[in-house]
Amino acid sequence: MDFLQKAGLGLFIIALLLFTATLGLDSYRLSEKSLADAVGNQYHREEMTSIAQKTGMLEKTYGSSFQFTNAFKGLLEATQASLDQKAKEGLPEGVNKWEYKMGSWLFKDYTFKATRKSSTGPVSDNPLLFFFLTVGLGILGGLLYILPKFFALPGIKHNHIYHDAMTRGLRWGWRGLFLGAAVAGLLLYGVHYMNDEYFWPALTALMALLITTLVFFYQKQAKRTPPRSASPTVTGWLGMLTGAYLIGFYILLYWAPQHITGWIVMAGPISRALNGGEASQWFLYGLLYTLAILVMGIRMLTKYRHNRYQIARTFSVMFFQVAFAFLIPEILVRLNLPSMDLKNIWPLNYTFFFDWNINKLIDSGALGIFMLVWGIVLVIVAVPVITYFFGKRWYCSWVCGCGGLAETLGDPYRQLSDKSLRAWQYERWIIHGVLVFAVVMTAMTLYTYFSGEKTVLSFNSNTVRTWYGFIIGSAFAGVVGTGFYPLMGNRVWCRFGCPLAAYLGLVQRFQSRFRITTNGGQCISCGNCSTYCEMGIDVRAYAQRGQDVVRASCVGCGVCAAVCPRGVLRLENSSMDVHARTDAVRAIHVSKEGVKLAD
Repeated sequence: MDFLQKAGLGLFIIALLLFTATLGLDSYRLSEKSLADAVGNQYHREEMTSIAQKTGMLEKTYGSSFQFTNAFKGLLEATQASLDQKAKEGLPEGVNKWEYKMGSWLFKDYTFKATRKSSTGPVSDNPLLFFFLTVGLGILGGLLYILPKFFALPGIKHNHIYHDAMTRGLRWGWRGLFLGAAVAGLLLYGVHYMNDEYFWPALTALMALLITTLVFFYQKQAKRTPPRSASPTVTGWLGMLTGAYLIGFYILLYWAPQHITGWIVMAGPISRALNGGEASQWFLYGLLYTLAILVMGIRMLTKYRHNRYQIARTFSVMFFQVAFAFLIPEILVRLNLPSMDLKNIWPLNYTFFFDWNINKLIDSGALGIFMLVWGIVLVIVAVPVITYFFGKRWYCSWVCGCGGLAETLGDPYRQLSDKSLRAWQYERWIIHGVLVFAVVMTAMTLYTYFSGEKTVLSFNSNTVRTWYGFIIGSAFAGVVGTGFYPLMGNRVWCRFGCPLAAYLGLVQRFQSRFRITTNGGQCISCGNCSTYCEMGIDVRAYAQRGQDVVRASCVGCGVCAAVCPRGVLRLENSSMDVHARTDAVRAIHVSKEGVKLAD
């Protein structure tokens, strides 16, 4: 067994190295054909072809995507200036100026398409071969490492999770450095992303400073400083490298996809088989996302196979990701029907009420209208009703793709969640702030859609939703939310940033039958429950007091109960005190006289 695991680990490392190296194996050569495939606008294409021929860029080979995109940027700028000059002399008959002139907003799309179409070399010539040599070999290595665990005795084994270089976590200084660098870097890049507008990055920085001030003010009022948790004395260097790799992947995926065309090309044959079209960076991401949940889902089954709840929950997130998030949307695209992840709910799906999405669904006929109504019913009816009966776990731990990735790929890092009071205070301010931002942004978007007015109280609604998409939808949910798995735990996004989790949590906190009941008399204070709580809840403190766990942040994953050696914790749905349970500390006492609540 040990040999198989070492062989599997070796295969995975080789696959990962080759996967990274594929980005440098191809070269890039712009031709008339690749330019025609990349640029659909006739006037833009003809002018770019003419300038490329004059400057010598056409049929010139570039050794890297960085060299190619730098040269192509010059071509775009020259084309834009040339068309602007010609437009002053007069537009072609029947053509408006923005059909003729080239707007700067087209640069990113043209650059990505031209880079992808211009790639040539071993990866472009043999995409399936390289896909199996990288992703396929990585899956094989992962399975060889995971499957032997089925033959070990079931049950939780810590296996030195706080000593391993991959799962130990980071010292407070390194964590602060990573977090500070990420926030500062994203805000600085946000200035460029918003076309050199400083207002929104500055406002975000001001809000972050305000939240930090409030957190420390309340700590001072309490006259105590909460201890820091999940901060080892020695940094886990493998975890740090893994986090850096994930952060780099998300930065390229969201804002520089032209530099990962090698990976996108490898996914091309699978994309054509499923949806009949070329792969995009989002198809690549969906494919890798789904494969990660499947492979690491098998790991979850090996680790928690002693618990039926965990087995059922793991199969659920695997099914919903494969069927609803990946296969069904791709098949709908192939059938020329509106495509949507039917389990993605506003405000997590923050683009649902955008004008282009509403128009697309309405124009798509009966299926599109059904999707629009379905999405509204989920928000207004399904979320409060189902959460009342089952808590937020029905979505966050059984259905959601973000939760699915956190529970599978992120499970090795769940012990790194900060259990301190300070982290909890940050959590409440930030996640509810994001929810308010999502509601305001959506309200402005709908007002613009129905009224035709682009500004609301002097704020441009398009600018507001652009900033939300950048700072929350991309930076927080992706770069920090997943990239920080090995640094701050696997539920950073769900705990601090997800607006849907905040909405579900408010319902669960005040109007839900779900709670985790405790039997304090059985608790031996081993701390397993708190260690494995990915949401930063000090479950042991509840168990020691015999107090129900009623927290807005609890996703009901049930791992605390699965790792408890004494059966102290139990996930239950009870209407016994659903309207008053948050008024005071309550505990359930079980005796021969029966079950009763005690204050």
